[in-house]
Amino acid sequence: MWALAALALLGVVLLPILRRRRGVIEQVPPGHPDAADPAAYGFVPEEELDVRMPGPDKDLLDVLDLVQRTQDYRAAAQLLAGTEKEGELRWQRVQAFAGAAALELQQRPGGVHETPGGQWLRVWRAEAPKDPGAAAVQAEFLVQQAWRTSTPGTDEFRIIMEEARETCGQAALLAPGDPIPYIIELAVARGLGYSRPEFEQLWLKILDRAPHHMGAHLAALHYWCEKWHGSRELAMEFAQAAAARAPRGSLLAALPLFAVFEHLPEVNLVRGFYHSEVVTKAIHGALHAVHSARADDPVLAHVRHLLVFFLVRAERWGEAMQQLVHVDGHVGALPWTLSPDPAAEFAVHRALAVAGYEANGGSPATLQR
Repeated sequence: MWALAALALLGVVLLPILRRRRGVIEQVPPGHPDAADPAAYGFVPEEELDVRMPGPDKDLLDVLDLVQRTQDYRAAAQLLAGTEKEGELRWQRVQAFAGAAALELQQRPGGVHETPGGQWLRVWRAEAPKDPGAAAVQAEFLVQQAWRTSTPGTDEFRIIMEEARETCGQAALLAPGDPIPYIIELAVARGLGYSRPEFEQLWLKILDRAPHHMGAHLAALHYWCEKWHGSRELAMEFAQAAAARAPRGSLLAALPLFAVFEHLPEVNLVRGFYHSEVVTKAIHGALHAVHSARADDPVLAHVRHLLVFFLVRAERWGEAMQQLVHVDGHVGALPWTLSPDPAAEFAVHRALAVAGYEANGGSPATLQR
């Protein structure tokens, strides 16, 4: 979404970095991005960055590895069954399992003599039709398939989204108190263009079950930004209202920063935008949320990644480095995942942060961890 708007800003640094990667040795001044050495700070080499997750979830990664290696769904079913249904972690794990199945299918679409990828999900759904975890993963899989493989507005897209909506309903019946089926349906609402009353009815079901669910609010924000084109005010009002009623320690206070990000193509051409009042206030809200949140909050890494993006562009190098210390190694989060090469996009911003930090007197010895 923001790639076109970012070209002007990043173009001045991409060429030197690409030249370095091609082995061209050039003299560069201190503080230039090409002179930055992230390895000096213990940062992970670009080729080793994990693009699957925003932060570590060893249990999930171990189970994903087992399921994909054996094509046996039972470990996934067990992990989801043991994950708190109202929490953020379950939502992230549902997304991860669905995404893994979708990627497998994309890589191995199958044929006359080949089993299609993601077969374990189809077997899981067939053998455990009353498992709410299987239904939720299948619904999210269908949503991801619709956005990955078809064009919004086409018959194919609508058919897949209608199937996803039906599967959401089945998942909701299997687990009445679970907010996940309704959170998945928020993406269906966006894709099928629910009317405002339809959306609000769906949103009330989520608020009844998980009123402070950050993942749900992010999905709802996508709906506002997609449905009501040209109305940044409605999206920002939604984000600010959620931040205002957020309990202490909730990362909902960072939601306005995500709202600003959603509209970057519309406003990014304003000179000094990243130093403007609206961005500064959103950054401060997100920093406050990060400092107040639990260290094990599953959404914390998501907020830190977005902060890296904004802090680098606002030339707040030291604060950007503080966030990098916490998230480096994993890049499966906005804004990096919107790029064809998330690891490279993250590495560019990381190099800028290191260069800016050192140009202002910073060094590995002065960086607090």
